Amino acid sequence: MEISAAGRLEVRITAADVGKRVSVRRLAEPGAPGEKFTDTVGVLTSWDSGVLVITRKSGESVRVPESALVAGKVVPSAPARRRGPAASYEELARVAARAWRPVESEWLGAWELRAAVQKVPREARPREVVAGRRAGFTRRANSVLPLGDPGLPLDEALAAVRRWYGERGLPAYVQAATGAEGTQELLCAELERRGWTREVTAELWTGALAPVADRAEGAEGARVVLARTADEAWLARYRRKGVSEVALQVLEGRSSRAGEAGGGTGPSVWFATVPGEEVPAAIGRCAVDGRWAGFSAVEVDPAARRRGLATAVMAALARRALDEGASAAWLQVETGNAAARALYAGMGFSVHHAYHHYREPGSGSTEGGAS
Repeated sequence: MEISAAGRLEVRITAADVGKRVSVRRLAEPGAPGEKFTDTVGVLTSWDSGVLVITRKSGESVRVPESALVAGKVVPSAPARRRGPAASYEELARVAARAWRPVESEWLGAWELRAAVQKVPREARPREVVAGRRAGFTRRANSVLPLGDPGLPLDEALAAVRRWYGERGLPAYVQAATGAEGTQELLCAELERRGWTREVTAELWTGALAPVADRAEGAEGARVVLARTADEAWLARYRRKGVSEVALQVLEGRSSRAGEAGGGTGPSVWFATVPGEEVPAAIGRCAVDGRWAGFSAVEVDPAARRRGLATAVMAALARRALDEGASAAWLQVETGNAAARALYAGMGFSVHHAYHHYREPGSGSTEGGAS
C-alpha cells in the first residue's frame, strides 16, 4: 500500500488510471469475520458513480465503493514467471489459435473472426445446435480472437461480429484473456457491460518440454502408438461423439485459413493412442508449431486411471515434438478440472493467463463444457 512520509495510508489512484494495474486496500464488509481490511490487486477497469471495478487475474470483477477505499496505488505489471519458458500473451494466443485452425476466418482490423461449422440434419437436433441448422466444433475455432484494435468503435465492431456469425448460423463468441501483460481486462469489462455472458473460463499453462519427455513411460507394459491422423480407434475414446468431417479438419490441422496471420502452413499435428480391449485405454493430441508443442485431448478410460497412462501419452508426444525442434509446451485446462490441474502441475506446468469465452446476448450455446 502507499504510505506517506507521515506514516499514513494514502489513495494515489484516480479515474485517470483506468486500464492500469493497481493495488487497493478497502474496509472489509460490515460484520465480516477476520481482518478489518481487504486487499485487491488487478486491472482498474472502471471508476464510475463512486464505484471502482477491479478485474483480478482470474477474470473475477471486484466492486469497491470509494467510501470504503483506504489506500491505493498503481503497481507494475505482474512479475515475470519464475519457471517455464518466457512468452508474451500475444505469442501464446496466436500459437493456441493455430492449434485449433478454423475452416474459415476473416479479419476485422486486428480481430480474427473464426468459424468451423458443420451442417446438422433438422431431425437430429442436439441441444447445442443453433436454430436446428448448424453447430460449431469447439469454441476455440468458433470465436473472435481480438489481438488489437478492430478498426471500428466497439459497438460497431460487435455488431459486425454478430452479423458475421449470424450468417453462419452461429451465436457470436469473443475469446478474451486476463492475468498477464497485454491481456484484455478492459474488453472483458466492456463486454459484460453490454450483456455478453461469460460462458467458460479456462487457463493456458506453459512449461518446459524436455522434462515432460523425460517422464517415465507410465504404466508397466503401456504401449503408445503415434499417428498423423485421428483414426476410428482414437475417435472412439475422444469425448466428443459423432465427430464430423469439419471436426476432423480442425483436429488434424488441415482446415483452410483465409488471411491467417503470418501465412504459411499450420502446425504439425500428432495423435497418441494406448490400445485397449475394445477402445483405446488413453489418447492424446499434440500440435507442434515452431518452439511450441501444444497438448490437448488427453483422455483416459475411467477404469484405467491412476496407472500413469496420461503421463505416458504426454511423454511420447513430447519426445516426438522435441525431435521436430520444439522446446516449450503449452496446454489449456478448465478451472474446474482439478485432476488435470494436479497432473500438469506435477509435470512442471504453471498458469500463464486465463481466458474467457463471452457469448452474445440473447443466444444459445453451441456446445457444453468445452473451451
